[in-house]
Amino acid sequence: MNKKLIGGIILVVIVLGLGSYFVFRERKCGDGVLYGECSENVPFYCEQGMIVSKASVCGCQDSFVVEEELCNSKYQINPKTIFLKYFLNGKENEIEFVVYQGVVDYISNVSNSITYYGETPSRLDFKLKNIEEPVQREFLLSLVVEIQNLDLSKENQARVAISLVQNIPYNETEDKAVGIRGDLGVNRSRYPYEVLYDMQGVCEGKSELLSFLLKELGYGVGIFYYFEEDHEAVGIKCPLEYSLDETGYCFVETTGPAIISDDQGYYLNWGKLSSDSEFYLIQEGVSLGKVRDYKDADNLAEILISIENTGMVTRLQKIQLDNLKERYGLEL
Repeated sequence: MNKKLIGGIILVVIVLGLGSYFVFRERKCGDGVLYGECSENVPFYCEQGMIVSKASVCGCQDSFVVEEELCNSKYQINPKTIFLKYFLNGKENEIEFVVYQGVVDYISNVSNSITYYGETPSRLDFKLKNIEEPVQREFLLSLVVEIQNLDLSKENQARVAISLVQNIPYNETEDKAVGIRGDLGVNRSRYPYEVLYDMQGVCEGKSELLSFLLKELGYGVGIFYYFEEDHEAVGIKCPLEYSLDETGYCFVETTGPAIISDDQGYYLNWGKLSSDSEFYLIQEGVSLGKVRDYKDADNLAEILISIENTGMVTRLQKIQLDNLKERYGLEL
């Protein structure tokens, strides 16, 4: 056989072999864990592309008991199933998720106050207290896994989390009083798990829920607070040129369906947000890339300004609006 031909065959075999090796090594689940390995968040395990509970291999947190492949808790009392609607690429879907009255009962008894000696707790302190509550985290991680199992695209995971929270109905509910060094004077939103259980919430609670989800998905995330309007929105790490006030974080409205980076929405009591925002960093993390959402948000703003100025909608504008409404589930 021709030596050149033999050499070519050997080279092809080597290249194909290396290709197979790298494909095998890169097989990951939606949380970035390799096939056949446990997640950092026990008891989750990467099995053939799906994140599953495998307590017999990965173990459980100290407060949970291993029962076959599941981790069970004393707080798993009175379960109920909720259906979380979201829009992705113009299609409406839903996640079926089980929540527990026992967890809500536990959270309702958690102290509302933060006591520091020599200093006053900040708004960020209360945000972190709500978002990082440990028992709540263990029960919300299953929702993060549901999102990760839907799509391996990191950016689509963020889109699902955002749309899911935006589509939880907005409802003015009674907030709990927070004690600062024993004095009542600040109201705080309910815990993210309470918002999920009740399937309703205001901007604070919904923003904390979304912050939790994006944080656990690995994103850089923070909270934008508008003092004059007493309004909160989420910031997700993004390219600087698309971020709000060059913070490096894009504005994400949580009270209803909206496009990432669109901060030009109208609010019932005050119209557009006009005051300067304060930014509270929750976690450093990965960034969104240069996604089409930013351009879509700009196009929407231009169309709405034109309609406001002229008092009319052109045929082209109507087509564009209909496309955006379908893509993001907007309520225009």
